[in-house]
Amino acid sequence: MAMVGYLEGTDPLVLTRLNLRGIATLPLGNGFDAHGKYIGHLTKKDNISVVAGYLYKVLPPVGVDFSPRDFLSACQTHDIPVLLVAPKAEHNLARESLGEVADWDTLVDPGDLYEKALDLCS
Repeated sequence: MAMVGYLEGTDPLVLTRLNLRGIATLPLGNGFDAHGKYIGHLTKKDNISVVAGYLYKVLPPVGVDFSPRDFLSACQTHDIPVLLVAPKAEHNLARESLGEVADWDTLVDPGDLYEKALDLCS
């Protein structure tokens, strides 16, 4: 069974539509929001097909010595695709904010999240 790991704030309608297609969901946290399993602790055993969430959830708070890479290193290590939601018009700024992980993650407009997640889970 496919599974989407999602960060807090991910569109509940998208998650519901995925569930209706037989795709499970698992809440993930960034270590600051206590939302779910810490994203940095994902392993192959979690059987995550894709991680989805808004870009701001992987950008560290001001004054915190973290980077997007710190949040997403387990995804990169275990080849888990990451869909980061940001308005299409802002994708260039988003890539700048992501730094070294910009080429590894996929930026997706909010209206395209469902289709992209569905594609990666099929």
